[in-house]
Amino acid sequence: MFRLKESIHVQAPIERCFLLSTSIDLVARILEMRPVRGKKSGLIVNHDRILWRGFKFGFPAFHETLITGYERPSFFQDTMAHGYFQHFQHDHHFHFIDGQTTMWDVVRFTFPLGFVGHQFGRRFVIPHIQQLLRQRHLMLKRLAEGDEWQQYIPETADRAIAQLPTLEASIQST
Repeated sequence: MFRLKESIHVQAPIERCFLLSTSIDLVARILEMRPVRGKKSGLIVNHDRILWRGFKFGFPAFHETLITGYERPSFFQDTMAHGYFQHFQHDHHFHFIDGQTTMWDVVRFTFPLGFVGHQFGRRFVIPHIQQLLRQRHLMLKRLAEGDEWQQYIPETADRAIAQLPTLEASIQST
C-alpha cells in the first residue's frame, strides 16, 4: 500500500478552508475531471457519492467517490467505491491554531495486478498524486486567503463564516 501526506498553513478561518475543500466545482477544477453522476455541484457532505470522469495519462478515467467520514470543520474522508485502484482512501484534516489553519491530507492506495501494478503506481501514479495534492493545497491557500473563495462557497455558508472570527477568538481565549 502506498501512503502519501501533504500539508500547508493557511491564513484563513478553518471553516472557510474546510468548505472550500468540499466544493465539488473546485475539486473538478483541480482534478480536471467532471462529476457525471451523484451530486454534481455544491458542497459535499457525509454519504455523498460522486462519479468523476476525465482523462488521466491519456486514457479515459473514472473514479466513484463515497464520503465515508465527515466531522465539520476538522475532517472528512473520501473512499473509492469504483475505479482503477484496488483501494483508494483520502483523509482531509483541518486544525486551527494561532490564527491560521493547518490542512493536511493523507492518501492511501493500492493497485491490482500485483508487482506490475505496484511498479506502475511507484513510477507514474505517486508523482501524479503528489503533484495534485500540492496544486490543491496551493490553490486552496490562494483562494482562502483572498476573495475568490466566495465563488465556491454558497451564501448561506458565507454567513456562518462571517461569525467565525468571534467563535475562534472565544475558543483561543479559553
